[in-house]
Amino acid sequence: MRELLVVAVACLCAAVARGADPWLDLAGGAGPGKGKTVVLVSGDEEYRSEEALTQLGKILAARHGFDCRVVYAIDPATGTIDPDTNDNIPGLDALARADVMVIATRFRNLPDEQMRHVDAYLRAGKPVVGMRTATHAFNVPGDRAFAHYGNGYSGPKQEWADGFGRLVLGEKWISHHGHHGKESTRGVIAPGGAGHPILRGIADGDVWGPTDVYGVRLPLPGDSRPLLLGQVLDGMTPDAAPVKGPKNDPLMPIAWVKTYSIDGGTRGRVFTTTLGAATDMVAAGSRRLLVNACYWAAGLEDAISPASDVALVGTFEPTAFGFKGAKKGLTPADMR
Repeated sequence: MRELLVVAVACLCAAVARGADPWLDLAGGAGPGKGKTVVLVSGDEEYRSEEALTQLGKILAARHGFDCRVVYAIDPATGTIDPDTNDNIPGLDALARADVMVIATRFRNLPDEQMRHVDAYLRAGKPVVGMRTATHAFNVPGDRAFAHYGNGYSGPKQEWADGFGRLVLGEKWISHHGHHGKESTRGVIAPGGAGHPILRGIADGDVWGPTDVYGVRLPLPGDSRPLLLGQVLDGMTPDAAPVKGPKNDPLMPIAWVKTYSIDGGTRGRVFTTTLGAATDMVAAGSRRLLVNACYWAAGLEDAISPASDVALVGTFEPTAFGFKGAKKGLTPADMR
């Protein structure tokens, strides 16, 4: 009888876990973001966006008042977070009520019913904060309705040349400019970047990440305004010396702002950074950059304080970047 009870309880727990929402909702506390909603879209196989965006969402909710939903790549068979599942991110319907979308996906091939939520959000000209692999956020086959979102798109929709990354964020996937896994990145303020609200409380060197600098095509398109340039460092620590030679001449932008519009519609604000791995979140300056960017995207730039609280929420021990390195068996509820 006792064995039967144990089995019954185990089955009930499994059913509850399976029935839980496949996303994480975080209610905002007190702060300037009260009443604003941020949807954070994770889903990449390499840089642990499921960890980075969960922590960013916790900071925005607990310390700044934003209501946040973090959505994940979910294995539909198990209900667990699986970045290698590239065709399922449930919970994107929350974009209909979102004030800001933060996106850090990589080569996603989402079904049309999920892509429609992203498309509707962008057609409304709402603001976007793009991180790291969001420059190559989607890889949708050419026979599908949202093929033009794909990285490197070259089809008949000329406005969408090179896909979501280029049109919305300002660049697609180009290259590793620094030596991946060997040369980290130090942020320095770009000429003309000083004074932008996103850089309040940020000085040269405050922004750092073990991820390498991405290559971009210069100049960036349209009304793009670089805020930070990335020094390629000869090592994986913040105090490493800049490498000598052409990798740092010229310096590549690693953070910029711009606007976008879809089919001539309402123009929306965009902040893009090619940093954004979970390990980059260890540096307080990198967290401040992202928090400030969310304020600015939400139209709250006047509320950005150089002394605002960007401390980590809870225990945060980010997993090193790399393929096949994601933690297994976690549900969105486990991320709380």
